[in-house]
Amino acid sequence: MMKRTVLATAVALVSGFAIHTAAVAAAGEPIQPIKPPASINIGMVELGKKLYFDPRLSKSGIMSCNTCHNLSMGGTDNIPTSVGDKWQQGPINAPTVLNSSLNLAQFWDGRAADLKAQAGGPIANPGEMAFTHTLAINVLESIPAYVREFKMVFGKDKIDIDQVTTAIAEFEKTLVTPNSRFDQWLLGKKDALTKQEQEGYALFKDSGCVACHNGEAVGGNSFQKMGIVEPYKGNMPDGRAAVTGKDEDRFNFKVPTLRNVELTYPYFHDGAANTLTEAVDVMGRLQLGRKFTKEENAKIVAFLKTLTGDQPTFTLPILPPSSDATPRPTPFK
Repeated sequence: MMKRTVLATAVALVSGFAIHTAAVAAAGEPIQPIKPPASINIGMVELGKKLYFDPRLSKSGIMSCNTCHNLSMGGTDNIPTSVGDKWQQGPINAPTVLNSSLNLAQFWDGRAADLKAQAGGPIANPGEMAFTHTLAINVLESIPAYVREFKMVFGKDKIDIDQVTTAIAEFEKTLVTPNSRFDQWLLGKKDALTKQEQEGYALFKDSGCVACHNGEAVGGNSFQKMGIVEPYKGNMPDGRAAVTGKDEDRFNFKVPTLRNVELTYPYFHDGAANTLTEAVDVMGRLQLGRKFTKEENAKIVAFLKTLTGDQPTFTLPILPPSSDATPRPTPFK
């Protein structure tokens, strides 16, 4: 018995030392492994999941949060700019919702401080879901199953937009993607990356990409000007200046996360780069003043593809049926 206890203790100590060593090694890198959310409200998450997928929060009755932030497609829609109500062309590329809880703010210009502030915007935007918050609440209050669920989760008799956005944000907090091959490598699994991928990461660091793309999300934690060394020749809205009113913030955008970047094409705020190869070339020249060779570019792209983590998996929510009193959508008006 004593021998077994001593052996078990020794194994635990060795295992603990290995984990500690891996954590110390990861701590020395500019990119950190993604952690699962610290705490979530399960009931609120389940309600938020339904609302995220419910197209009845749009005027047309066919658009939901998942339309532009498709969880089967890396949390985005894979087109340059999104399609809104009556086939309106959106002004900007839809950023991924995956790992968006790690952003310092939401939207490319950072006009929403957090996920809750962001969630209500598309519902009332005439170029997106084209509804109003009042009409959305009217729909939800006409559906008995929603009324019961909101009361169970929030303890209130009346539904309001604050509850709606809080629930959607709580669901979105769960949409993190840990356990990428790169995270495994950071945590000590040295065979998780190929030689080419490791060389790509070294280039990514040595070239200065990590000055903006760092932390858990490999981005999302600062605003930077698009076109530091050379001006960007694509579509250039005011960016952060539209929020701050400061001229020095013109053409500044939130640095996008590079997590799952192989899934979230096309790239940039205007969706002008269709491939990672093109995006790496443009960013190298415009932001770093560096022209990567074909081989260097391929190495960086290989590294970027290791940032794809475990995608959110869950049972698709079955939405509660409308009642006779539920306002019907008007897709053609």
